[in-house]
Amino acid sequence: MSDLFSSSEPPEMTSARPLADRLRPRTLSEVTGQEHLTGEDGVLTRMIASGSLGSMIFWGPPGTGKTTVARLLSGEAGLAFEQISAIFSGVADLKKVFESARARRMSGRQTLLFVDEIHRFNRAQQDSFLPVMEDGTVILVGATTENPSFELNAALLSRARVLTFKPHGEESLQELLKRAEETEGKPLPLDADARASLIRMADGDGRASLTLAEEVWRAARRDEIFDVEALQRIVQRRAPVYDKGQDGHYNLISALHKSVRGSDPDAALYYLCRMFDAGEDPLYLGRRLVRMAVEDIGLADPQALAICNAAKDAYDYLGSPEGELALAQACVYLATSPKSNGVYMAYKAAMRAAKENGSLLPPKHILNAPTKLMKGEGYGDGYRYDHDEPDAFSGQDYFPEKMGRRTFYDPPERGFEREIRKRLEWWAKLRRERS
Repeated sequence: MSDLFSSSEPPEMTSARPLADRLRPRTLSEVTGQEHLTGEDGVLTRMIASGSLGSMIFWGPPGTGKTTVARLLSGEAGLAFEQISAIFSGVADLKKVFESARARRMSGRQTLLFVDEIHRFNRAQQDSFLPVMEDGTVILVGATTENPSFELNAALLSRARVLTFKPHGEESLQELLKRAEETEGKPLPLDADARASLIRMADGDGRASLTLAEEVWRAARRDEIFDVEALQRIVQRRAPVYDKGQDGHYNLISALHKSVRGSDPDAALYYLCRMFDAGEDPLYLGRRLVRMAVEDIGLADPQALAICNAAKDAYDYLGSPEGELALAQACVYLATSPKSNGVYMAYKAAMRAAKENGSLLPPKHILNAPTKLMKGEGYGDGYRYDHDEPDAFSGQDYFPEKMGRRTFYDPPERGFEREIRKRLEWWAKLRRERS
């Protein structure tokens, strides 16, 4: 891969290479979008200056420069560079790499081993790195788009520092496009709105932005300038897409849930539309809205659950895209509803009590006595039928005798739960009077 750092090829070979490859940085200082790592006071810049590198995990979305930075690190630190991919490599490949690194170390040179998609190695394969990391045979740099906390062994993580690569912002993507224009010797044939649209389409992926720019240059005729509509037609509108099994999916649903909980309908609609635009299954979003209704609104507005179920049914009936409006309506309704986690917290408290006291029998007076023997044992004795009592309330104790009364549900003074609290306080007063 020396072509990344040398321009010694014939001009015709250089022009045949993809633009993203031709624009790879040649030094750490040229890397854009990761100033917290490669800037003047960046973590990696300081490591190079100190003359000491340790093993690292690079975590971040595609197109943020993980592979490029690893290669630049090896060059600036004077290390041999080995690269493998967890997708195409197995135990035999790892053994060969380790043997080469050991031989290299005997001659006085250390190896930086870059492992792309390291999370795809299983636990046993990840463990195989530990001895060569500990004895200094290799400095491991693993790259992953997945959350290392969930996908990598604790033993591996304890020996490597996790460095986070950020998606490219608008400013760094603009910088990449300017470099592309300098390299090509001509401006992108886009008006201002279309250029901004292209940057949005790249969705923080530097490589994607350069690939899209190449498509635009290939499509443009002499003196032609594309507007947004023409750009979308040319590149077939590459919408921001995330892998539903990866962090992008979970980050957006988390943002949607917290926006609803935080009573911000505008932010909630934004994240809902982000997920629609990325190709998320609308029925998955419908299920999540139902969960929000029972977790964060609850009985503060009993209609919330009914509205979410109705929205899900409406989507089933209408399909996409018309049915998406029903889910958007439910989303706004939830965000603007009074909030309560009273039932949610009561459920968790009652579940803990059920696990702790699962062997206790209910009091005999509330048990049915379908046989003479059970009746003789006192089943059903003393039970008072609430509808025959004043105010339709007997005030009996329904908890197991050894457990005593417990309070799990404490409705807040919000929404419909104000009325529920009044009822509970009234019944508590009657219970004290009649006990």
